[in-house]
Parts: sequence; C-alpha cells; structure tokens
Amino acid sequence: MKQVEVLIVEDDVRILEINRRFAEKVDGFQVMATATSGEQAKELLEYIRPNLVLLDVYLPDMLGTDLVWHIRQHYRHVDIIMITAAKEMEMVQAALRGGVYDYIVKPLVFERFRERLESYREHVMRTSEAGFVDQEEIDRLMSRRLHPAKLRETNMPKGIDSLTLEKVMQVIMQADVRGLSAEEVGRLVGTSRTTARRYLEYLVAEGKLRADLVYGTVGRPERKYLAVTLQ
Repeated sequence: MKQVEVLIVEDDVRILEINRRFAEKVDGFQVMATATSGEQAKELLEYIRPNLVLLDVYLPDMLGTDLVWHIRQHYRHVDIIMITAAKEMEMVQAALRGGVYDYIVKPLVFERFRERLESYREHVMRTSEAGFVDQEEIDRLMSRRLHPAKLRETNMPKGIDSLTLEKVMQVIMQADVRGLSAEEVGRLVGTSRTTARRYLEYLVAEGKLRADLVYGTVGRPERKYLAVTLQ
C-alpha cells in the first residue's frame, strides 16, 4: 500500500507541530499539508485530496464537526480522525454521525496516537484488498476499535498508573526548551516529587524523555526532563 497522505487541521500552531511530528514518526504516513482554520482546510482539500484528515473540533472560524460534513459532501473518499480536547457528548455524537474513523481526546500521547494510526492503516489495507465479505468480516470491521491501551496498561510496572503517566507526559510536552525538574512536574501534576521522579525516570527508560543535568550557581546539579519527540 502507498503511504497514507495526511492533512492536519489544528489552530494551535504548537500542537499542530506536535501532531505533524507524531504523524511523521509512524511508518506509512506522510503529512502533505497543515491548516489552522476551516476555510484554509477547505482550500487545501481542493488541491491535495488527502487520504486522512486529523481534525480539531474548535477552529477559529467553524466547528470541526461542520468541516466533517463538508468533507462528507464533497470528498467521500477522505477519512477523518478527530484529535481534540472536546469531551462533550454532543460533539462526540456529531463526529460519529459524520462517520469519523476515530476520536482521540487530548492530551495526545504518542503511543496512543501511533496505535490509532496503525489501526487505521490496517483497516484501509484490509478493506482495499477485500472483494465480497461475509457477516463475520463485517462484524469485525464494525468493531474495529480494539483496546490495545488497556492491554498495555496491564503490563505496566508496579507503581505506574496510565492516567498519571499521561498527565506527566502532557506537562513535559507543554514545557519550554529548558525542561522541568521532578519537583516542578510533581507540583503541576499534583503528586510528590518522589512520585513524579518515578514516572519521569520510567519515561526516560522508555525513550520518550531525556534527562539533562543542569548546574546552578550553588548546590548539586538538577535533573531536567525534556520530551525526546520535540527535539
């Protein structure tokens, strides 16, 4: 299968850049263009005709769910994955009625993002190769949203909770280039410095963060944690 060509629609340029880097880290995906508004996305759709749109709900000129229906009306071959902070059931229902493939709630964690994109690509490959299908295959396609994140959670080491882990990763992703100490992360997440350090060191071991030693004017050097994906 050729690479999946992607259009990212996100008004926050920093998050847009994170989404772009995440997408380009997943094998088989190529970001063709990005847009920061609904109208800009409409213009790009006329020319690039992507396979997949990664779409936020809250855009400066329209709701992403309205753009979903525009895409459905004019570009029925284009698939959509929502990536948004919107948790209102009304928004979720509107997106599902518009036939979006998936709905991912921010903060975006790379492992979850990669799993959803790989699931999408597998779905595209399976359906493109299929001719006639039986009820069993239809049932499998209709229930395509597996739950690898839950399976992964059962394999996490003792003392590591997936929700806290996501919060720690979100705080690091929002930090500036100087990074954050365990004490700063603990304060932002609402945990002790010791607990924050345990999660941070786990993420370092997993290759998602790096730790740098920062020397101050007095005292011992301090470990500052930064997201590897943003380097």
